[in-house]
Amino acid sequence: MRPLLFAAAALLLSACTTTPVPSADPKQAWVDFITPTPGAKLVMAQRLDGKNLDDGRYFQMPPGAHELMVRFDFEVPAGGGLGGLSQMMYRTCFMTLQYDHFQAGQRYLLEGRSLAFTPNIRLYDSARQLLAEERSVNCL
Repeated sequence: MRPLLFAAAALLLSACTTTPVPSADPKQAWVDFITPTPGAKLVMAQRLDGKNLDDGRYFQMPPGAHELMVRFDFEVPAGGGLGGLSQMMYRTCFMTLQYDHFQAGQRYLLEGRSLAFTPNIRLYDSARQLLAEERSVNCL
């Protein structure tokens, strides 16, 4: 009985490990994410050119024009709590960005920010030059 329990526990623990992010393909463009906003919980890839992605930790795509959709979760005030302390809740937004000039072998940075209830995303090149901003935002 103990060997069976040990095997089941090992299987459950191995299922919880995160697979490593693959190496960047020099024939494709790569997009990393950051969220410098305090209270930002998550920025992840959702869709590339209208197709759902299996791994939301990055975008990797061939050169050219692409539409990126990201999920951005961040904290917003939810009103007063006990003792006058403000409660926080998370807001989830799906934002779409279009950029027509992705280049092979280049790394890009997609930054998610929020100001109160208003989120935005910006795409930068490796020299930190602004290339594009979101064109649509849908929040839950």
